Amino acid sequence: MTILPLLQAAADMAATNTKGMAMIGAGLAAGLSAVGAGLGVGNIGGRAVEGIARQPAAAGQIQTSALILAALVEAVALFGSVIGFQIANKVTF
Repeated sequence: MTILPLLQAAADMAATNTKGMAMIGAGLAAGLSAVGAGLGVGNIGGRAVEGIARQPAAAGQIQTSALILAALVEAVALFGSVIGFQIANKVTF
């Protein structure tokens, strides 16, 4: 696990410098939005395939709905990543 030393270094920076907490927040915003999007799109895809397997006649409607939902999930993830990058760029050392 190479992430733990990075988090410890960031926490040490945050203890002496309040800008460190902003950088931790920016990293969490960008990272968690990407993880959430991956989980959301995976869940949508899995459920869509399951729905098509159960009712092949409705495959077109299911695919259309799944694509729209996946686009909405990705839009939220993009929004979270942009906010994280804006926070990171706002902090000056």
